[in-house]
Amino acid sequence: MDKSYSAVMSRKTEIMKKAVGIDYNTFEKEGIDFDYEAMMREAGYSLEEIKKIQGETGVGNTPIYELKNLTNLARKMAPSGKGARIFLKDEASNPSGSFKARRAATAVYHAKKLGYKGVIAATSGNYGAAVASQAAMLGLKCIIVQECYDSNGKGQPEIVEKARKCEAYGAEVVQLTVGPELFYSFLNLLEETGYFNASLYTPFGIAGVETLGSELVEQILEKTGKQPDVVVCTNAGGGNLTGTARGMKKVGAEKVKVVAASVNLKGLHMASDTDFNKKSFTTGHTGFGIPFTTNPDRSDVPRSAARPLRYMDRYVTITQGEVFYMTESLAQLEGLERGPAGNTSLAAAFSIAQEMDCDKIIVVQETEYTGAGKHIQPQLSFARDNGIDLHFGNPRDEVPGKSIILPEHPKMIKAIDLDMDKIRQSYVKNMVKKNSGSKIFTDDELNYIAIETNLTVEEVKERLK
Repeated sequence: MDKSYSAVMSRKTEIMKKAVGIDYNTFEKEGIDFDYEAMMREAGYSLEEIKKIQGETGVGNTPIYELKNLTNLARKMAPSGKGARIFLKDEASNPSGSFKARRAATAVYHAKKLGYKGVIAATSGNYGAAVASQAAMLGLKCIIVQECYDSNGKGQPEIVEKARKCEAYGAEVVQLTVGPELFYSFLNLLEETGYFNASLYTPFGIAGVETLGSELVEQILEKTGKQPDVVVCTNAGGGNLTGTARGMKKVGAEKVKVVAASVNLKGLHMASDTDFNKKSFTTGHTGFGIPFTTNPDRSDVPRSAARPLRYMDRYVTITQGEVFYMTESLAQLEGLERGPAGNTSLAAAFSIAQEMDCDKIIVVQETEYTGAGKHIQPQLSFARDNGIDLHFGNPRDEVPGKSIILPEHPKMIKAIDLDMDKIRQSYVKNMVKKNSGSKIFTDDELNYIAIETNLTVEEVKERLK
């Protein structure tokens, strides 16, 4: 069989269909339209069934804490009567240390149910550890493919640490340099092994996160007697936000505002060898967050089940220095040492809480485990070694790839709003490109774009003009 790059890429649809057990053509409709909800039903499990599946491997039912000290600090800097109560859903207590155990539990369970002998995931993040952990519990083989090094062989401390974590669970880890070889190597392995593609973006993975949204609402209701007002989700590929929002809706929390939060890495190209080690965050940043929001079908499956723009009410960014500052604050004020990904949404929530009335509730939707590569010191040391200027000052002066500025005072932490209208406009432009440049769409296609962007059909038509 031809193993050249062009030959393997030409077979990707066939490889994916065999590796996921889903015929995505079933859901394709006219033109750009496809039946998203039918695809999600393909997961084949109700919310209660997924809770049971996850419970069998100790996933889910994670605690939720009220961050009273951080709330009080926010109120000191907020206008009179402002300063919402800040709660935190502690997903670090899952077996592999992050919310991605929910995705992995569902995907790996489904792989075993279908008779696959092993699973493969392409990820440099927490998902690799989650898949490896679940595979070990269910007795399946596991291969994790990581984008880990630049062309000089220099690897990010956080990614290297995650490789060790995957290996500790018995997985084989394939480490690659940044660039197009990741997807090629991933496809090659799927074809050679016949293993299940435990992608982050299958219906099984996203449905697994729905339990997080439902739990969160039920726990807040039990603690406070009402539903949360705002939930902040760290946003990268969009699965975190999509699954959480869908889970909240399934338990009747239709009015909860969903805020996406990403680290501002504007100007850094995620596939660039020279930029790879200039960032201190491997996920939860705009390098993934913006592209996957405006064009979600760019993942390792034909149609991504992560569609964040459908559920997003607001999108904010926070700086690297602000996240590092909040990581320390959470540890020293609340006694919770957690990794930087979830603290992205914490930094945003700390700022947004100051805009809200003091009787309102804002929830930081997840935390992640911490370890050697995730601690502030190795990350900042790595940044300095790569020529990044580190100092205290005004976070607004931070330039991604050139500086990391820790705020001189917590009052300087400020979530910056992205223009949701521009984000929606970018999505519409991408649909025009997929339509061979034509702005002429059928009524069904217009309705599809409207649902995807959370707009009316008339508003879509206006944007097409």
